[in-house]
This record gives sequence, C-alpha cells and structure tokens, in this order.
Amino acid sequence: MTTATTRNSDRRISPVFVGILAVTAVTGWATWTGFAEQPGVAVFLFVTAAWIVSLCLHEYAHARTALHSGDISVGEKGYLTLNPLKYTHALLSIVLPVIFVIMGGIGLPGGAVFIERGRIHGRWKHSLISAAGPLTNVLFAVVCTAPFWLDALDGVPAEFRFALAFLALLQVTAAILNFLPVPGLDGYGVIEPWLSYKIKRQVEPFAPFGLLFVFAVLWLPAVNSAFFDVIDSVLRGLGIDQFDTYCGQYLYNSVFSFLRDNGPNIGCTP
Repeated sequence: MTTATTRNSDRRISPVFVGILAVTAVTGWATWTGFAEQPGVAVFLFVTAAWIVSLCLHEYAHARTALHSGDISVGEKGYLTLNPLKYTHALLSIVLPVIFVIMGGIGLPGGAVFIERGRIHGRWKHSLISAAGPLTNVLFAVVCTAPFWLDALDGVPAEFRFALAFLALLQVTAAILNFLPVPGLDGYGVIEPWLSYKIKRQVEPFAPFGLLFVFAVLWLPAVNSAFFDVIDSVLRGLGIDQFDTYCGQYLYNSVFSFLRDNGPNIGCTP
C-alpha cells in the first residue's frame, strides 16, 4: 500500500483546518439562531469559512487520489493535512477564490497541489486525479442543496436558508468551471492523458493563461448571462430558486457598509 510509506504526521489534520471548521460551525450556529446582531456578518463569516473548507477538501481530494495512484511525495509536501497554507500557490487556492466570491459570487476554481505525474502510471489514474477535486465540489453542492430538494426546510431561519443557497451556488459554479476542458483547469487534466503528444505540446504554453481566459470570456455580457442561466437551471433542478441565492449573496455582501447603504434592496428581510 502506498499509504504505508507516509508518516502519521504527514496525514494528521492541521490545527489551521480545525480552526476553519470551528469558525464554520460557530458562525453557522450564529446564523441559525440569530445570535449575531448583524446577520450579514454571520452569513459572511459562515459562507467564507465553509467555502475555504470546500477549497481545502478540493485540494485534499487531488492529493489523496494521487497518493493512492503512486505519488507518495504528497505526504511530505503537507497536502494530506488539509492545511491551506501548505499549498504550492496559496494565493490562487484561497485568497483569489475568496476575493472572487466577494466581488461577483463566482466559485473560482482552485488547483494548487503539485502532483509528481512521473510517479503515476496509467491514463485513467491521471484523469481520476484531475477529476477528484471538482467531484468534491459536486458532493459539497449535493450536501448544501439536500435540505432544499428533500423539502426539509420547514422552520429553518431564512438567513440560514439564504446562506446555504448562496454556498450551493458557489459550489455549482466551481464544479462547472473546473470541469471545462480548458488548459490549466481540471477538466483539461481529465482529457489530457488521452490526447496525442503533438496536441499536448501545442496546448502546453497556454495552460498558465487558461483561467484568465475563462474569466475574460465571462466578462462578456452575453456569455455571463448564458453561464448564470445554466447555473440557475441547475440550482432550480435542485430545489433552489433565484430569490434564495440572490438573498444569500445580498446578505453576504451587506457586511460591507458601502454595499449595505448603496446596494439594491431586493426584499430579503424575512
């Protein structure tokens, strides 16, 4: 077993991650009970912390799958501890995703664990390693939306429902964006092992710019509208309507005074 060559300390859950989980739990409780004087603050902290948890799990899924596929170096790098500070590009994996959530409510794909692909043999293994991250976002989205499609929200406070809906939106956008077959994204990593050497060499120079290209295209109004139409359709299929997600984003952004004072009032007060 490949896991036998990793030390227990390499797999021990980081106190940093435990702290983030604690923030998620406490702020989730504050959102549920209305304990916070300003519900927007509780929603902001709850969604942000939960979003960071999902980013950590996304990267962990890549690393854990790589470990079982033959790359035993991931333990030495600290990728199995769920510590976001151990990622090779913490800026890309944590900071930028949170900034994009604040700016536009988009789940920015992460992807900052360095996998030593030369240790891994078999195209299916390479594809599965790339798919493991966004599949974690899919699972997270299922968990967030379960209370909606199971009709289990009777008596649930409106603020918590809105926060959960917005968090589900972030997971769905992250999953869809990550699965795009664009160089630099996980979707391309899934199909790359099956491409010819010639095609891979031609595409390789564009990989560092793939994510920037996607977001540049999303700035086009027609593309942006079509993209969020798809997101809304997926969420409606899972029992979440636009009102819930809009209210969740509104409460999330209300923590910033300039948005609270100048932003549109869309009637989200329960």
